[in-house]
Amino acid sequence: MTRTVAIVGAGIGAQHLDGFLALPERFRVATICDLNGSRAEAIGSANGIPTRTDLRAVVNDPYIDIVDICLPPHLHLATCVEALEAGKTVICEKPLVTSLAEADALAAAVEATGLNVFPVFQYRFGPGFAQLRHLIDKGLAGRCYAGTLETHWSRDAEYYAIDWRGTWAGEKGGALLGHAIHIHDMLTAALGPVARVYAETATRVNDIETEDCAALSIRMADGALITSSVTLGAADNTSRLRLMFEGFTVESGHAPYAPAAHGWNFIARAPTSQGDIDTALATLSEPQTGYAGFFAAIADALDGKTSDAVTFADGRRSLEFVTAAYHSARTASAANLPLTRDHPLYQSWQP
Repeated sequence: MTRTVAIVGAGIGAQHLDGFLALPERFRVATICDLNGSRAEAIGSANGIPTRTDLRAVVNDPYIDIVDICLPPHLHLATCVEALEAGKTVICEKPLVTSLAEADALAAAVEATGLNVFPVFQYRFGPGFAQLRHLIDKGLAGRCYAGTLETHWSRDAEYYAIDWRGTWAGEKGGALLGHAIHIHDMLTAALGPVARVYAETATRVNDIETEDCAALSIRMADGALITSSVTLGAADNTSRLRLMFEGFTVESGHAPYAPAAHGWNFIARAPTSQGDIDTALATLSEPQTGYAGFFAAIADALDGKTSDAVTFADGRRSLEFVTAAYHSARTASAANLPLTRDHPLYQSWQP
């Protein structure tokens, strides 16, 4: 079945478009909507896709099946709810919404309409992460002992020249919310929920309101101990995940925006042998990467097939982690998860 998509927001929406175009038998992008008509036209005209500037007209178009929201974070909740109430399936860029209270308000809209909201976490999709999941499923990983995460990116004043970036009002958070959120999602997708986090945050690189550096100590629910280093002041852009399991040590690729795009490095640890790992990986089919893989999983879910699609619960879990990290940083104490509705930052993590 081919579903008709409207992309709302032509910034990161340009990369979404490439993902949809890689799946012509499953999706057709019918329009690209942006208040900046020339920006929408710049990517639409090259692919023969009409553009619009009226969001309400797009959301209420009866020929649109899916509204793909690529807007600034402070617009996500209202746009998601409007699209759901118009009978559309929703895809929404990270962060899904900007507080746990908003997440639960959106959950109510999902339940009331019976429709789906798919949060965007495309880093999960690609050969590397598929290999890790495959080896875990085959029983070759065992317990995870410890690990390290790195989100070491470069963001300068030019990046923050867009007026809503780097502000609590517009971006709703800094490097924890807008940058490291992807690698933290990969961590929980592989190892399960976080039990406790201690975080330190700082603004050291740019003249902005939000944090651009962070150091986190994380205890997973299964006992694994993880450290996460985050900065927007690196000389280059690197994302890296390294996990030490009973059966092997794994290191991801280092590509900042697609660390799973290629095979990962697995080093066996006795009694697991390198041959055991190689034999298991030889049976794994090559998956699609990035947005194409992410959208293909959504199509499978909508078709009622077995799917690795990112769920609404995944999106809420990522926000719960961010909330706990901000609480920890401001109180200089560890934050335990899950958080309850009476948590001090449930309504908002804004300072």
